[in-house]
Amino acid sequence: MKFLETTLGDLLRENARKQPDHDFLVYADRDLRFTYAQFDKRVDELAKGLLASGLKKGDHVGIWATNVPDWNTLLFATARVGMVFVTINTGYKLHELEYLLKQSDLDCLFITDGWRDSDYVSMVYELIPELKICPRGHLNSAKFPYLRSVVYVGPQKHRGMYSMNEIFLLGQHTGDTELCQIEASIDTDDVVNMQYTSGTTGFPKGVMLTHRNILNNGLGIGDNQRFTEKDIVCLPVPLFHCFGLVLGMMAVLTHSSTAAMLEWFDPLLVLATIQKEKCTAVYGVPTMFIAELNHPMFKIFDLSSLRTGIMAGSPCPIETMRQVIDLMHMTEITICYGLTESSPVMTQTRFDDTLDVKVETVGRALPGVEVTIRNPETGEECPTGVHGEFCCRGYNTMKGYYKMPEETAKCIDENGWLHSGDLGIKGEDGNFRVTGRIKDMIIRGGENVYPKEIEDFLYSMPGIKDVQVVGIASKKYGEEVGAFIILHPEVKTSEEDVKDYCRGQISRFKIPKYVFFVDSYPLTSSGKIQKYLLREMGSKKVQELGIAT
Repeated sequence: MKFLETTLGDLLRENARKQPDHDFLVYADRDLRFTYAQFDKRVDELAKGLLASGLKKGDHVGIWATNVPDWNTLLFATARVGMVFVTINTGYKLHELEYLLKQSDLDCLFITDGWRDSDYVSMVYELIPELKICPRGHLNSAKFPYLRSVVYVGPQKHRGMYSMNEIFLLGQHTGDTELCQIEASIDTDDVVNMQYTSGTTGFPKGVMLTHRNILNNGLGIGDNQRFTEKDIVCLPVPLFHCFGLVLGMMAVLTHSSTAAMLEWFDPLLVLATIQKEKCTAVYGVPTMFIAELNHPMFKIFDLSSLRTGIMAGSPCPIETMRQVIDLMHMTEITICYGLTESSPVMTQTRFDDTLDVKVETVGRALPGVEVTIRNPETGEECPTGVHGEFCCRGYNTMKGYYKMPEETAKCIDENGWLHSGDLGIKGEDGNFRVTGRIKDMIIRGGENVYPKEIEDFLYSMPGIKDVQVVGIASKKYGEEVGAFIILHPEVKTSEEDVKDYCRGQISRFKIPKYVFFVDSYPLTSSGKIQKYLLREMGSKKVQELGIAT
């Protein structure tokens, strides 16, 4: 594999020059299409608008939105003028948003109306009341000293906010001089994107990813799906995750392909988009594919154009994989494994792998990425077939956690190995298998949930003396969040009280599905809580109650 030594902005320009009339972004549900040339022009206008609004190279620009059409425009516009694009989980609530705005030193925030039960505009006003009294672009907030402006992604006007149309208008009336100067100064090793993840320990961390990181990862991922400019990739996965941004958009960009976007996941819209656009690939977590296969209208759609795609996030049941291959014609579907810190993919199955390889392993290392299984205690490489920790080294290693050098050093050792916190083995055939986790991370339907974050939040609830959060096995999501709570004496609190306390403060997928009130925890002889026993207790209780998911 020949590595790309370019930037997102330059590669987009190159594609626009080579194939100006070729579709880059398509929204089939509203018949909205951008060719490479049209999109490149739109990116220039937005980039100049950002500069005209007072932002500068190096500033942090966040987006809190579903996969709206200008999500990608903002990604490439910030990349083109050397700003760091900070992606925000659409499920975040007030507690999480406040943390991210502070920790990321965000200079500008782009928002939409909201998502599901979250009203983003109201939540932002609640967190930043000064927004209603400060001139646009000149926000002065004691709580968020870096934040200078908020932009509403739409034509409507909100007090203290720019509208997206106004930013574009500024760009249309701004010359190209500053844009060209900044663009020429950007290096492939500059940070282009910051994504928040729980990492291997602790609270969410800003993972700093460079142009080289994500472009080359997208190149390798697309190569393993045999992408060319003729491929049309249906993307119903969120762009704020690496799944959408890197596995999706970067694989598309590096192969001059077309992205058929969905603003959010809807199985019927996925099927309709595949048929209408004659998509050759579709992405999703296993639950998405199951929803598509089981949709009552599944049989009326022609999916014969499909060839490949990616299933990731959690293990795929073998019967589901069989149906995806047989009924959705995805004979070359692939499985990916990695983490945000590795940009994110370190291993992937290949298009011609057998069914067993696709459901029992996570494939082989990507070209240019070293993947080894290492002894967690000694750091030495484990022999084939011996359990140890997944580690990788290569172009895909993150630049580090933002403002967290100690945490970065814990994750990347002195020899450059990035430690995943996941346990696995390497087979004789070179394929890797994930067998467990060193860390306490819960993975619910592809969403990473770190127990300590939820524990620390629940400690703030009156009446709770102690709390331990673990993953409870789930057929649907892989794992669900379970909370084991010890109450203060004479305190009475119900399971629903705990869930109500969480609603509106932490993301829905982090709210405990199961709440167990206990008097004590199982301990080791040294007094350490045995979380694996709590997981076993939780799974047993769920089965006894007949409420397993």
